[in-house]
Amino acid sequence: MEQKMDDDVIIKIENLTKSYGKKRAVSDLTLSIGCGEVFGLLGPNGAGKTTTTLMLLGLTEPDSGKAWINGKDCTRNAIEVKRIVGYLPDNVGFYSDMTGRENLRFTGQLNGLPGDIIESRIEALLEKVGLSGAGDQKTGTYSRGMRQRLGVADVLMKEPKVVIMDEPTLGIDPEGMRELMVLIRSLAEKDKRTILISSHQLYQIQQVCDRVGLFVEGRLMACGRIEELAAQLRQEGHYVLEAGAAPDDGGFEALLRSLGNVDRVERKGEHYVVYSRSDLCRELNRKALDRGYTLCHLRQKENDLDEIYRRYFEKGEQGDGSLTDRKNKGFLSFKRG
Repeated sequence: MEQKMDDDVIIKIENLTKSYGKKRAVSDLTLSIGCGEVFGLLGPNGAGKTTTTLMLLGLTEPDSGKAWINGKDCTRNAIEVKRIVGYLPDNVGFYSDMTGRENLRFTGQLNGLPGDIIESRIEALLEKVGLSGAGDQKTGTYSRGMRQRLGVADVLMKEPKVVIMDEPTLGIDPEGMRELMVLIRSLAEKDKRTILISSHQLYQIQQVCDRVGLFVEGRLMACGRIEELAAQLRQEGHYVLEAGAAPDDGGFEALLRSLGNVDRVERKGEHYVVYSRSDLCRELNRKALDRGYTLCHLRQKENDLDEIYRRYFEKGEQGDGSLTDRKNKGFLSFKRG
């Protein structure tokens, strides 16, 4: 029996839980992902991202809870789910003595596609992923970035509605990463496919995701657009300010530490980073002027995903579930603005 889904939801997870012995890998996960959305499931190794992916793919059963993709139960209808879901692992495997074209042809045959369909898709997909000129090269000669892009083409051979990617940017050089990010956005915006990315590389992923979910020790601590999460932290009194001044001396650091509601001050490169419980910009401007300092750099770090994740990670260690509760009550919507 299929689960009735909202028109703009394609992945629906309700109270999904999985333990391995005494270790709870995923705890009471509830989440909805929209059609055509790029969603980043973010957290360090061991946070529960891979276990969540395995349950969505029907490769491991949850202890409790349910998950559906396009209305299909991921546990009971795993074969039907696999027909509409493509999976790109973190280390894509190809036959190295076969060309990119031959590897794609083999995948098409494994999926039972007619020969003419296979050949037309090979050409179109090689062009889509920017490998038209390398299709007849043996994949053993490919760079990691090229293999990742061929992996995307391989996943798309069966034209899935949903693509799940595990650490897609791992080990790729900056140019290869840029090309992959452009490709991922294209899959969502032009092809209207839903992309779920599991990763611990926060900076790269924030460039391409519509929303992110932050995982801490099996729990989804927060979910929403990056600017929403940053705004929530500000409401709770978490501010991060970068500042630099001339002259750059110990007196300026002392000035920063004297500001109201400062938790700590750190030196990072050419600037200081000030962690506080209020917005310090106005006070800093006034005191810097009074004490003869010229501010050369002043930036409120509002949408820095590394900082956002660090704050939520601290909340997770403190056992604060308030944000998850608000998310489950609809506090943060999955719809893109």
